[in-house]
Amino acid sequence: MSRNGAPHWPVWLVLIAAAALVSLPLPDFVTPFRPPWAAMALIYWIMMWPRVFSVGSTWTIGLLLDILQGDLLGQNAFALSVIGYLTQRFHLQIRIFPLWQLTMTVVALLAINAFILFWIDGVAGNPPIGFARWTQVIVGGVLWPPVMAIMDRIRERIENRGQTFT
Repeated sequence: MSRNGAPHWPVWLVLIAAAALVSLPLPDFVTPFRPPWAAMALIYWIMMWPRVFSVGSTWTIGLLLDILQGDLLGQNAFALSVIGYLTQRFHLQIRIFPLWQLTMTVVALLAINAFILFWIDGVAGNPPIGFARWTQVIVGGVLWPPVMAIMDRIRERIENRGQTFT
């Protein structure tokens, strides 16, 4: 149960769906523009419910991404844990930002995530992806406002349902 007695299993379904969207095969010309759905969903839920979703949640979803994508085990888990920690550490400040400033903060967090993945690929000797990693950050920033609006509606429904039953 989350705050106000609301169940948090619907959020886990959203996080698993976001991990599935990241792992879904796409045509080659669309792949560079795939948003980092899992990172965006984790940033939102850690920012809004930091006592329920934290670094452990990011580690779990990151390991799921590593398994689904066949990446180096722990690569996504580590990168998502870093941005999860930063989001949780500064969630009180981030939550009160106006939308444009919140979007820029999310872009910065997504850039940190992309840089960590870029760095791990370099250390592991994997070939560089090129600009695809960075276009995903830009697309994630452009899509953040509608994604946040959708997540807000989900959160409000969960919280209202929790108040109804308690």
